[in-house]
Amino acid sequence: MKILVCIKQVPDAKDVRLDPKTNTMSREGVQSIMNPFDAHALEEAVQLKEKFGGSVTVISMGPPQAEETLLQAVACGADEAVLVSDRAFAGADTWATTYTLSMAIKTLGGFDLIICGKQAIDGDTAQVGPGLAQRLDIPYVTYVRKVNNVIDGKIIVERMMDDGYDEVEFQMPGLLTVVKEINEPRIASLKGKMKAKKMKATVLTASDIKADLKCLGLQGSTTQVVRVFSPEFKAERSMLTGTVDEQVGKLIEKLEGLL
Repeated sequence: MKILVCIKQVPDAKDVRLDPKTNTMSREGVQSIMNPFDAHALEEAVQLKEKFGGSVTVISMGPPQAEETLLQAVACGADEAVLVSDRAFAGADTWATTYTLSMAIKTLGGFDLIICGKQAIDGDTAQVGPGLAQRLDIPYVTYVRKVNNVIDGKIIVERMMDDGYDEVEFQMPGLLTVVKEINEPRIASLKGKMKAKKMKATVLTASDIKADLKCLGLQGSTTQVVRVFSPEFKAERSMLTGTVDEQVGKLIEKLEGLL
């Protein structure tokens, strides 16, 4: 079984801060890490490889330094690493990102299963996985908490719901987005680290994937972030006293005053 895992390098959430002048994220001095949900996607792919055989390829769209995260994935069990990197990809929203990744995947050839984390912690849109499946015209299941079986070219999974779970079966090729409850990511082994140290990621540019430049990056994005800001902290508050009926009356007066 050929498995592809989509990985994103993101800024460490605990170090994220905004530039007060530009209202954009300041990345200077901020450590980059593998998107936590993607670590669970990687672990699930490696477990499936160990159980059913096959190979695991990791792919990421990003700047050259994203190769560090891809090689980290190799150290944890992936077999190959692909970096989709070009200045033309800069500023891409989820629409342009899914187009770019889909073109790269078509260039690489077919995969039986694509696994993504449910969302990235820097954007939190949860759109790339489903959007990529739509671009590739393959079935997908989101919020997967468990893979029950792979048999006769079909995969059976449990999809997390608010009040339990659904068991879903579909014919591969297909795509899954997984939640953190699915597994516990492993720590890289010494053997894996040595393998990663010797490996270089395959780099694909816009021309390599034969992409339409009008569909890439900021130019190909259908949405743009106009402003990003930290919410202002307001310490204003008031305490309501008296009986419950008196407090309710005072609250109603305050609410009516806001209308």
